[in-house]
Amino acid sequence: MFSNIGLINFLLLYSGGEKGSLLDVNPGLIFWTIVTFLILLFILKRTAWKPILEALKEREENIRISLEKAEQARKEAEEILEKNRKNIAEAEEQVKKIINEGREYASKLRNEIISKANEEAQKMIDSAKQEIETKKQEALFELKEIVADLSIQAAEKILEESLDKEKHKKLVEKLIKNLPKG
Repeated sequence: MFSNIGLINFLLLYSGGEKGSLLDVNPGLIFWTIVTFLILLFILKRTAWKPILEALKEREENIRISLEKAEQARKEAEEILEKNRKNIAEAEEQVKKIINEGREYASKLRNEIISKANEEAQKMIDSAKQEIETKKQEALFELKEIVADLSIQAAEKILEESLDKEKHKKLVEKLIKNLPKG
């Protein structure tokens, strides 16, 4: 097969055209150039044009699919991001709620502990008062007995006589009744 330049030279030689400058208008040359161009166009259309167009269409389709996938991936990423934001917001709310509940529980627990401690302290104070009162009563009773014994001994010495038990008892009871209450 001829190359384009060789084909043009061939056509010029056999078309009967004259050789001239490049700027000369030669109708034969124009005719054969157009015929050559059309033949070349036909050959290219048959052999190369379809594969080129198919490759371009395939590439265009691949680009379109890639763009669709990219758009879909972007939308999915936005949805995931939005879900993550919602999850984070929910988690923050739960954390705040748990913290508030913990504070409330701690406050209740503290108040209960203080209340129980106050109750225990009051019970201990009441118990101590009761014990003090009991010991005081016991001490007063012992003191009264000691005073009664001393009184009897003093009375015996003063009277220098022996009293019978019945009189002793009456005398002691009378003395005890006359003692101040305390």
